[in-house]
Amino acid sequence: MKPNVLKALNEQIQAELYSSYLYLSMAAYFANNNLNGFAHWMKKQAMEEYGHAMKFFDYIYERNGQVELQTIQQPPREWSSPKHAMEEAYKHECYISERINQLVDLAMQEKDHATLNFLQWFVAEQVEEESTVLEIVQQLNMVEGNIGLLMIDRGLKNR
Repeated sequence: MKPNVLKALNEQIQAELYSSYLYLSMAAYFANNNLNGFAHWMKKQAMEEYGHAMKFFDYIYERNGQVELQTIQQPPREWSSPKHAMEEAYKHECYISERINQLVDLAMQEKDHATLNFLQWFVAEQVEEESTVLEIVQQLNMVEGNIGLLMIDRGLKNR
């Protein structure tokens, strides 16, 4: 694996671990506000993002590379509202999608077909990630008051 591809994949591990950390922070925010459905959903999301980091981790070793873990920035702890937290989650998913797209571009540029193949799963996954979070944001945009928020919260417990 070329050094610039390895470096970019290691940076993606850090980005995925930050995603996990961010969603765990959001889970704590929701739990502190007695929105246990949102908290449950975010805990599941945090575990999923950790799994994504591990896919990169394992892939690097499959390609005889070396993982270099980086510092994970402290995520925010508070948001102005549940809707704001979910909007920030959506923005974050768009950011991760852009990072994946840049990795795809790099793999294409370097003619690294194995990495390009590996990344295709993430391309599809990010479509799902963005869509799922955006749906929650759109539902929050439709409801007024606490009753609607609590109905969405109840639905998210089923994830």
